[in-house]
Amino acid sequence: MKRIMSAETPKFIGKKITISGWAETIRKHKNIIFIDLRDRDGLTQIIIENVNKKSFEVAQSASIEDVLKIEGWVVSRPKGLENKNLASGKIELHCEKIEVLSKSKDLPFEIEQKAKKINEETRLKYRYLDLRSNRMKNNLKNRHLVNQFVRNYLTEQGFWEIETPFLTKSTPEGARDFIVPSRLHKGKFYALPQSPQQYKQLLMVAGIEKYFQIVRCMRDEDQRGDRQPEFTQIDLEMSFIEQKDILSTVEKMIIELVKKNYPNLKIKKIPFEKLTYNEAMAKYKTERPDLRKNKQDKNEMAFAWIVDFPAFEWKEKENRWDAVHHPFTMINPQDINQLEQKDKSKIRALQYDLVLNGFEIGGGSMRIHKPELLSKIFEILGHKPEDIQRKFSHLLEAFSFGVPPHGGLAIGYDRLMMILQQEDNIREVIAFPKTGDGQDPMMVSPSVIDQEQLDELNLKIKS
Repeated sequence: MKRIMSAETPKFIGKKITISGWAETIRKHKNIIFIDLRDRDGLTQIIIENVNKKSFEVAQSASIEDVLKIEGWVVSRPKGLENKNLASGKIELHCEKIEVLSKSKDLPFEIEQKAKKINEETRLKYRYLDLRSNRMKNNLKNRHLVNQFVRNYLTEQGFWEIETPFLTKSTPEGARDFIVPSRLHKGKFYALPQSPQQYKQLLMVAGIEKYFQIVRCMRDEDQRGDRQPEFTQIDLEMSFIEQKDILSTVEKMIIELVKKNYPNLKIKKIPFEKLTYNEAMAKYKTERPDLRKNKQDKNEMAFAWIVDFPAFEWKEKENRWDAVHHPFTMINPQDINQLEQKDKSKIRALQYDLVLNGFEIGGGSMRIHKPELLSKIFEILGHKPEDIQRKFSHLLEAFSFGVPPHGGLAIGYDRLMMILQQEDNIREVIAFPKTGDGQDPMMVSPSVIDQEQLDELNLKIKS
């Protein structure tokens, strides 16, 4: 008999069905047992009466979180006893046959909606149990729905979803790379991508024109509440456009996303507010201002664009200029003539950030598409000609074959979902996150590897 999900059970009143799931609660009485059986859709109330001795004995031996398979008759609940909070709340299932598919030992913690009292490391160690809670399942479900919305929306706007490599080349793009040693090419290494930055620009060289990807990115940097060693971006790039075109595309998508998937949330202002970097710093003392009228109101979505960022910042310890965003960011055409000046602090970039309720949830820029200007920026950042050739020759050569003006943006997907789901940190909206210091208590990683593997990779651990 086909398995029926709990949300579908009201369609089968008066019929015999089979359902399966986890025993969330069990209430045992002398001649009747009530089980709330949980599947992904919700709960179904099961009634096992003592008239069926065999089934009653099996139910008596059942424990919380045992996996059960139950056959029975769908019956309408007595009037006044319906549960409006459940999709199956109009019915109950009268058990005819019950089977224990799998036993559960005692749980390390009680599965509950909030899980705020449970030590976070314990929750992450037993993440598969933590994900059984309604709250966490709802977070993952809504993330899935937003995934589908973004894919459909951008596809309708003419974007192509294209995957880019995870094994790539280590280049200086801002954060520290995760490095992967090559077994076949001794002494050489891949890097895991901090973002698909160079690949998506190369796709513009290839004439793709509109690209997007919901992509995993990896950065080996110190952690905090809204960061992880691996995270997800909604990444997009467009050719033959100006900055206003990118901002308009993303803004319209975000507005539709909130309206469709989060109708309970209110966007403070449409179109989004726009501030220059200097205006934001002067008025709010931060480049990611929280523009809500009531800072405690989580239902208010105060989006804003921050534009005209400085292109360069001075690194005192290193005695050099560095890119505020990354070296591929286009210089504001009005300021290009200042590149030869010693003080580069006033040079602006065609860079923009999208902020929401005090968080940066997206950032991007128009890109440099002329190889001579890109080489000049690398020189300003302190790269020697031979280093530029070694690290970026692939990009400079590609740019010698005709490059359209292009730009893009990446949305910090985990941060966006955190705010939309009204959670306190991004770990609550990621299925299997790391702890604040980058460890996975469930898989016990990072971990040591065998000497044989080290030998194959020609690596030696320094004590």
